[in-house]
Amino acid sequence: MYRRSFLGVVTQALAIPAIARAQGHGQVGLRYPDRPIRFIVPFPPGGGTDVWARMVAEGMQAELGQPVLIENRAGAGGMVGAEVASKAVPDGYTLLYNITTHVQAPVTFRRFPYDPMRDFFPVGRLGTTAITFCIGPTVPASVTTLAEFVAWGRGRELAFGNYGQGSTGHAYALLLAQEAGLRVTQVAYRGEAPMLQDLLAGNFHGGFHSMTASGEMIRTRRIRPLATGGPDRVPSLAAEVPTLLELGYSRRFDFTGFTGLFAPARVPQPILDQLSAAFRTVATSTEMIRRLHAIDTVPGYEDPPAFRMSVERTLRQWEELAQSLDLYATG
Repeated sequence: MYRRSFLGVVTQALAIPAIARAQGHGQVGLRYPDRPIRFIVPFPPGGGTDVWARMVAEGMQAELGQPVLIENRAGAGGMVGAEVASKAVPDGYTLLYNITTHVQAPVTFRRFPYDPMRDFFPVGRLGTTAITFCIGPTVPASVTTLAEFVAWGRGRELAFGNYGQGSTGHAYALLLAQEAGLRVTQVAYRGEAPMLQDLLAGNFHGGFHSMTASGEMIRTRRIRPLATGGPDRVPSLAAEVPTLLELGYSRRFDFTGFTGLFAPARVPQPILDQLSAAFRTVATSTEMIRRLHAIDTVPGYEDPPAFRMSVERTLRQWEELAQSLDLYATG
C-alpha cells in the first residue's frame, strides 16, 4: 500500500511539468487538431499552387482526422497570403502552402513583410515541376518550334505574360527575350489561371506555364508548347518539346523550384512534429506519387531540415539572379 501510494505521488509530481508546458501552449498540444485546419494558398484557384495544395489537403485531412480547408489569398506575387500566414495565431490551425515565390517575391519587391526563413517552419517539400514556354492564338499556326517563334517575333512588339511579378516564369520570360533578341513587354498577373485565360483570349503572345495548370490546354492544342525550362524535359512532352538548355540557351535556365507546406515559426514543436509526420505520409504515398506523375510534377519529398536547406539555397540563387536581371518591381 505504502509503495503504491509513494509511486502515485511521484508519478503525479513528474506529470505536473508536462501539463504545465501544455497549458503554456493553450493546451493545444493535448488535443490537436480538434477543429478544421486552414491552408492559405497565395494564388487564385485553378493554378498549379492551388492544385497541389488541394491534393495535399485531401490526404492530410484523412491523416489528421479534421477537415483541411483552402483559402486563396492572392496578390503581390504571393506575398499577401504569405504575410497573412506569418501573422496568424501560431496554433497549427493556419498553414501556408506555397511555391518558390515564397522567397522570390520579397526579393523582387524589395520589401519583406515577412521573413521567409525566420517566420516559417518548413513542414515538407512535395516536389517540383518544370515550366514550359507556350504560345497562344495570336501567333500563326505555322509556328511550331521556338526557333520559328524567334524568327517570327524579331522585329515585332511582343508581350509575354507571367503568373507573378518576380516569379520563375517572369525571370524566364525576361531571359528568353534577352537571349533571343526579342522586344517584349512583360505583363504580370495575380496567378496562373487568369494568365491562361488571357493567353487563350489572345491578349499576349506567350509565357511560361506549369503543366499542372496548362496540361489540358496543351493536350487539346489550345496552346502550343515550344520549350521547357529547368534541367529535364517534361515527361508527357518529352518526345516533342526540348529544354531551353538543349536549344543552346544559357545555364541560367537551369533552375529548379519547390512546392511545399509551411507553418508559422512559433507553432509548438509537438504540433509541428505531428504536421510533419502527416505530410510525410501523404507526400510519399503511392497514390500521391501516381497523381503527381499524372500532372507532370516530379515527386521530391524533403523533411523539414532538408527543405529548409533547399529554401535557403533558392533564396541565395534568386538574390543573385534578381540582381543580374534587374528583376525588381518598379511600382
